[in-house]
This record gives sequence, structure tokens and C-alpha cells, in this order.
Amino acid sequence: MRAMILKEFRELRRDPRTMAMLIVLPLLLLVIFGYAANFYVSSVKTAVVGPTATQVAQSLPGYFDVTDTYPDRTAAEAKDLLRENEVDVAVVAPAGPGEQATAFVDGSNMFAAQSSVGVLNKFGDRVHVEVLFNPDLKTSWVMVPAIIGLILTFIGTIITSIGLVREREAGTLEQLAVMPIRPSQVILGKIVPYFLLAAVDLIIVTVLGMLLFDVPFNGNVLIFALGSALFLFVVLGLGVFISTVSQTTGQAIQTAFMLLMPQILLSGMIFPLEAMAAGVRWIGYLLPLTYFTMISQGVMLRDAPISSLWLPLVVLAVMAVVVFTGATLRFRRDLAPNAPKVHNAASEAGAE
Repeated sequence: MRAMILKEFRELRRDPRTMAMLIVLPLLLLVIFGYAANFYVSSVKTAVVGPTATQVAQSLPGYFDVTDTYPDRTAAEAKDLLRENEVDVAVVAPAGPGEQATAFVDGSNMFAAQSSVGVLNKFGDRVHVEVLFNPDLKTSWVMVPAIIGLILTFIGTIITSIGLVREREAGTLEQLAVMPIRPSQVILGKIVPYFLLAAVDLIIVTVLGMLLFDVPFNGNVLIFALGSALFLFVVLGLGVFISTVSQTTGQAIQTAFMLLMPQILLSGMIFPLEAMAAGVRWIGYLLPLTYFTMISQGVMLRDAPISSLWLPLVVLAVMAVVVFTGATLRFRRDLAPNAPKVHNAASEAGAE
């Protein structure tokens, strides 16, 4: 009995990934939940338009972080500010005293919208509140675009993470070393089949989300397709990269889950990024699901133009390049020790 216990402890000590799952992951979850588990948004970006914009901006409570005032803009332009995600609330100031102001609230940012509506209702009849892009503040309208990305993250990362590991476990990795193909071609060969299958899953999940939960699709399909393609390339590349640093299928799955957990908690899908502590929030800005959620919600709910989504698209493109380069370099490193041995063995056989 004592020998078995000591044996298990020695095996755990030799397996840093399992130790990380047992020690680091619980601490990580504690810190994340402690600093990220907050649904209340303390302030929202606000713009005020209309002839008396300056006066109205000064009278708003501190909850509304007024970033800009536009005395010469109209109510239609105020709606555009929300559509392009420049602000969360746009107040249309009245033309004169005694007239009612109108506050447009971005319903696609549900947590900020709920808090904003609660604060604006305290003004009574002085302010007319209109929620755009999600008038009834339905949770499903906001969650489904994010869940689409989450499903693809699970499928893409876990399935591809065991791709090269299978080659290593089956002993066929050495054969790749002597094949007349570059490491980048091997990585693409691993990604493309799963990319096509994941694209089919994307279409199915999106259509079902629209049919089952009445989620609208107000925007441009091509913008959504571009963002989805970049996102899929990133998560599939992450899976391949995980497989290049793993020796067994178990290690690959463990690493994949350790990368998936922050995506669920810190991407803004469950807890709003604005309500997180600054240090934890910046972790969220390093996660691909954060940017896919921006794109999917922007296209599906707000009909956001590509000019307002350029940042998440560029970030995903950069992530795709970094992940693909990292996976290629790591895979080349794995092949290097094997290539000379196989080549020498083949040369010796030819000489004989």
C-alpha cells in the first residue's frame, strides 16, 4: 500500500500538466471568479447629440461616461454611433427647455443596457428610453452569437489537438520527416479538413440558433463569414500547436481544457468585460473568442459595418499568423531530430 502511494506521487511529480490541473487550475479559477464574476457595469460610454448637447451632458449623473458631444448631429446619427459600437448610450438632447430628451441604448450589450435603463428610468418623463438591436433585452439574443463561437472553440481545439499526437503515438511521425513536404504544408494538411467540417458546423449552429431562439441576422453575411474563417483558423491552429507540444492524447486534452476555461469565463460571454478588474480584463483581450463575439454580435444584432469591426478582424488575423507560425516552428523542431537518422539509415541501406 505504501509503495503504491509513493509510486503515484512520483508519477504525478513527473507529469507537470497533471500537477497544473490539480494545483494551478483551481487557483486560476478562484482568481478569475473572484475578479471577473460581476454582472454590474459601473459606467457606460455615452455620447450626447443635439442643440443643447453640452448642457445635457453636464446634467447627466457620473454613471454615464460622456466621451463626446455633438451639437450638430441628429437622432439618426446617434443611432449610428450605437450601431458602430462607439458608445453604449446615445442621448438626443431636446431643442429647448421643457422638451423631452431621448436616450438610445445598445441592447446588444445586455448587461450595460440593463443598468443604463434602470438609471435612465429614474429621470421619469424627462427622458424617453429606447433600446435598440435587442428591444426586449432577451438573453438568448446576446448569448447565441457567443455560444456559436464557444462551440467552434471546443470542437476545433480539442479535435485538432490530438492530430499530431496520434502520428507520434502510432510511430508515423518519423515518416513525415522524410516526406518531400514542408512542415507548413503538414500543418495546413492537418487544419484544412477540420476547417471544412467546422465551417459546416458553423452554418448548422447559426441557423439553428436563429430558428430555435428567434435570434435575428441583420448584418452582412460576408463580414460574418470572414470573421468566422479567421476565428476558425486561430482555434484550429491552437489545437495543432497543442498537439506539437504534447506527447500523449491525455496531455493534449488536458492542455486544451486549460486553454478553453479562460475562453468561457473571460471572453465577455458570461461576465461583461467592462465589469471585470483591469488585470483580468486584459486577459480577456488576449482570447480569440472575445473578438469573435464582438464580430458575431455586431453583425447579427446591430448590422455593424466592416469599418466598425476592423479591430477584431485584424486581431484575429494577427492571431492566426502567430499561431500558424508557432505550430510550424514547433513541428519543424520535432521533425529535425528524426530526419537525419531516417536519412542516414536509408543511405546506408542504399550503399549496401
